[in-house]
Amino acid sequence: MPTLPIPALNQAFLTARTFSKFTEQAVPDETITQLCELTQWGPTSMNCQPARFVFVRSAEAKAKLKSCLAPGNVDKTMAAPLTVIVAQDSRFFEHLPTQFLPNPNAQAMFANNVELAQVTALRNSSMQGAYLILAARMLGLDCGPMSGFNNAAVDAAFFPDGRFKSNFLINLGSGDASALHPRGPRLAMDVTCNIL
Repeated sequence: MPTLPIPALNQAFLTARTFSKFTEQAVPDETITQLCELTQWGPTSMNCQPARFVFVRSAEAKAKLKSCLAPGNVDKTMAAPLTVIVAQDSRFFEHLPTQFLPNPNAQAMFANNVELAQVTALRNSSMQGAYLILAARMLGLDCGPMSGFNNAAVDAAFFPDGRFKSNFLINLGSGDASALHPRGPRLAMDVTCNIL
């Protein structure tokens, strides 16, 4: 299988950084559409696709989000051109009859087991959020994923019916490298990996 050229690997992984400061350059709707179209192709278990993405850009939406943020995340999030709430649909399995054709009984498996549905939604929405980060990088955007917010407050403000639950946030835009710290080290393969 051919590998991607080094510049593509650099853009997605090797030289990509986590940004906490962004320029004022807006993220156009066309880029958001491309981002969603790319992200949808990342694999999930049983093609379940539980992630739901809310793109926070307007002053009104930012004001709702601001009160939910930890103090250290307020300024950088309010200054970012776009923030994505990565959430999970607690009833994702209702779509399985059309999304996972190999098993016509897949919906019932999750509908009858709340714990299995919750862990599956969390795991797979987390993966889909990571796919969104990689897709954003491939489209030339910089990312600042983060925790540091009140999940219950975000859910009340943005998902009042209780069906969706927030997972994490991602600030997106054109990163301002002037605020970058030296890149943090990564654990060595012999610490994180085993080949059996």
